[in-house]
Amino acid sequence: MSAATSLIPGLDEIVRNGDPKRRAEAARRIAELYLQGAANFRADHIDLFDGILTGLVPHVEIGARADLAERLSILANAPRGLVGQLAREDEIAIAGPLLRRSPVIDEQVLVEIARSKGQGHLLAMSERPTLSPDLTDVMVRRGDREVVRRAAGNAGALFSHAGYSGLIKRAGQDAVLTLAVGQRADLSGPHLKELLAGSVEVVRRRLFEVVRPERQADIQAAMGEISSGPGQAESRRDFAPAQRTVLALHNAGELNEAALLGFAKAHKYEESVATLSAMAAVKLATLDRLIAGDRHDPILIVGKVLGLEWATVRALILLRLGQNRVPSPADIESARVNFARLMPSTAERVVTFWQARQVA
Repeated sequence: MSAATSLIPGLDEIVRNGDPKRRAEAARRIAELYLQGAANFRADHIDLFDGILTGLVPHVEIGARADLAERLSILANAPRGLVGQLAREDEIAIAGPLLRRSPVIDEQVLVEIARSKGQGHLLAMSERPTLSPDLTDVMVRRGDREVVRRAAGNAGALFSHAGYSGLIKRAGQDAVLTLAVGQRADLSGPHLKELLAGSVEVVRRRLFEVVRPERQADIQAAMGEISSGPGQAESRRDFAPAQRTVLALHNAGELNEAALLGFAKAHKYEESVATLSAMAAVKLATLDRLIAGDRHDPILIVGKVLGLEWATVRALILLRLGQNRVPSPADIESARVNFARLMPSTAERVVTFWQARQVA
């Protein structure tokens, strides 16, 4: 460290007792000395620089720290202590470059930061060339939509079984995430089936279009299993009386949204589904299976095609859940937003597909 002490006389005194301004100046000069000679330093030299800089760099202004972090982020022999210190900073302009690509940050440090810092730090880490299962577990649990999408689209990311389950659960409300997860080369057959089972038909079709040919075969096989699964048994409901009621309304010119809303509010499931079937020209058995599934997306789709008011769609969602299940306000608001965002052209394509295939 003679180079540093000769460059800055009285360095020991500055480190121990110097005012912030003198410490900042010393940090800038020593950091520049390190960056210029990094390629030739031995491990013991790096440790000496590390010990001094970790005490001085916090006194440097944000812009200078951000510049230093950017330059350190590409060095394979950057001082580990200093890098870890900068990577823990709240200011993402400082921490971000190191979290994105520094090769010297320990896995333990990355996980610690992922557990304690905000979405900006998680987003930066999601861009690393490789992500361990321990790190992605935290991202899936704590990350916002953009973080999780970015991690799922990272070919160098690895996910544990629990991590994949969390991804698939979140993909149920995020079509972009569904497409990202569905294209991953390490997605197992059971996880693919679980992903498809929680997706609406239009997303399944889009996924089929964008994946590799070998994955298309996997999707077809998974969809065959889903369609023939125990949850696809024929409905035991008797729709005959409801169909007669709907036919009478049709003959009287009273088969309309008002009648549908009345059936839904009165919790008359058979009459409501029979009315929807007649109005949308979708086979009653097909519509019954779709509505009785795990999601309310089919109601949103049919409602959009028929131009129903939100009040009617909401009543149908409540009908689907049954009188003994009360949805949370957040779930209802999410459904309302999704209904508002759903494009009529998209809904029409899905209903046309139902009509052509009469899929369950």
